[in-house]
Order: sequence, then C-alpha cells, then structure tokens
Amino acid sequence: MTGLRIGTRGSALALAQAQTVAAKLGAELVVIQSEGDRSTASLASLGGSGVFAAALREALLAGEVDAVVHSYKDLPTAPTPGLAIAAVPKRADARDALCARDGLTLANLPAGARIGTGSPRRRAQLLARRGDLEIVDVRGNVDTRIGRVGSDDAERHLDAVVLAAAGLERLGRLDAVTEHFGIDDWPTAPAQGALAVETRAGDEKTVAKIDHTPSRLTAEAERAVLALLEAGCAAPVGAHAMIDDGLLFLSARVYREDGSEYLTSSHALYPADVRDPIAELAQRVTDELLAAGAAELAPLAASRDAPGPGGTE
Repeated sequence: MTGLRIGTRGSALALAQAQTVAAKLGAELVVIQSEGDRSTASLASLGGSGVFAAALREALLAGEVDAVVHSYKDLPTAPTPGLAIAAVPKRADARDALCARDGLTLANLPAGARIGTGSPRRRAQLLARRGDLEIVDVRGNVDTRIGRVGSDDAERHLDAVVLAAAGLERLGRLDAVTEHFGIDDWPTAPAQGALAVETRAGDEKTVAKIDHTPSRLTAEAERAVLALLEAGCAAPVGAHAMIDDGLLFLSARVYREDGSEYLTSSHALYPADVRDPIAELAQRVTDELLAAGAAELAPLAASRDAPGPGGTE
C-alpha cells in the first residue's frame, strides 16, 4: 500500500523493530513519544508496560498513522475498542540473556553480585537461582543498561543485567551476552520476542501479508494465560508455547516474588481438535495453576472461582 504510515516509539529498539516491519510493507515511519519514554520512574509506578502502547494507540485512533508496531509482550491483555492486532511477524528468540562483566555466567558471579532488571519475573527467577544476589531496579534503553555493567561509578555499578535476547539481536548487541537462559527452566514474558502490528478495525488487510500464523498462535496462547490469571505487570509470571509435530504445547509458571517458590502447569492439544484451541489450552493451564494455589504465591486478581479472562492494565 503506497503511503502507509507506521507509528513507533523513538527508542533505538523500537525503531529497529518498526523498521523491519516498514521494510516489508514499503511504509514510512512516524515517531511518537510516550509518557514511558519521558519518565524515569519505575514501570510499575507508571501503570505498567501498557504506558508505552497508549500514545501509539491514540495516534492510530486519531488517524495520524495507519498502523503501529508494539513489542507484543508490552501490550495490555484487554483489547482496545476500534483497534485490531492485524499481524504478528515471525517471532524472534524468546529467551532471556545475561550480560555480565568479565564474561561471567550466573553461576560464576561472586556472592552478593548486583544484577539489574526492571522485571518482577526476572527478579524472582534470579533469586530462585541465587538467593544471595542483590537485585537492582533499572530503567533505560539497552545501551544504558549494558553501560552500567562493570561501571567504575559505585552507585551505578552492576555486575550484570538481564535482557531479552530478541532485543539484543535486533540492536546488534549479542556480543554483550555471556549466557542465554534455557526457555524450559527460565520461561519468559508472554509473547516475548514477538511483534504486534496494530491497525484500526477493518484495516487489517493493509498489513496482513506479514502475519506468521505459528508465531501468532504461540504468542496469543501465552498471553491468554496472562489474561485468565489477571496478572498485571507486577506479577512474576512466565509462559512459553511451541508447536511440534502439529501439537500446540503451552507451559506457564507463577513465582513467589522472592523466588522461594513457584508453580508450573503444562498442557498440549491438536489445534484442529477443538473450536478455540488458544482459549481451551490456556484455560487448562490456568485452572491447574489456580487450583494449586498460584493466587496465594503472586499478586493475581484471579482466584479459583474467577469467571473468565480479563486484563488488568
């Protein structure tokens, strides 16, 4: 489509992500600034990762752009009236990665090492592995976070940071990675590594050619668990879905905030066997987690008797 305008945040990572979409569609980029980009406050205090999506969606609804590109994991699970996720391009690496000084791995970091992350899930996972660590809440772009690793400034110094492998790859910063965490024992944020291209409802065909069905299916299955649990940005929840030999597998894990305990549920089905495979599979996983006591482990709005899904952001 000639003249297609794609809205994006102005960070280096957002621009890199949006450029891959724009190149496939022959579109131009329009940079839109959000409150999350302007503020240095913690993500949770700003109202969660959805703060990054709000300004893009406002511009889309106002007709200032024709589509917007999000990190799918940053979107609230509740749909926005008048808008639609029109495409999920082929997903990148869903894993988390450690970027540590001196080439160290998590196991080899010294006692009391300072590790930076703004994610409650990553905090819980780090403490589950190494209860002696000092977890430091960090904000800022990828280069800013990596720049604090090994810093001579005592207040800014970090021994390592944990970041999404997909973002590092898109920015050409895989050189900073000293360890990738296996997805099976370190599940990441629902839809991590996936992009979501959003349009106004009815305009989906303008970007539909870049939709990758397996990526959409796995990302949406993971997000469906998040919605059913009614887990906001402060809940330490990880999920991973995959398709293997026609089977859709979905696993989710809920952590206690201090990493001292967690619960996991995994189920699989053949998508062709049920009317709504994403809803069916996510419901099985969620029911099992809640029955096992997940709502007592983490700040979830859902309970065993909660009816149906809903987003909290």
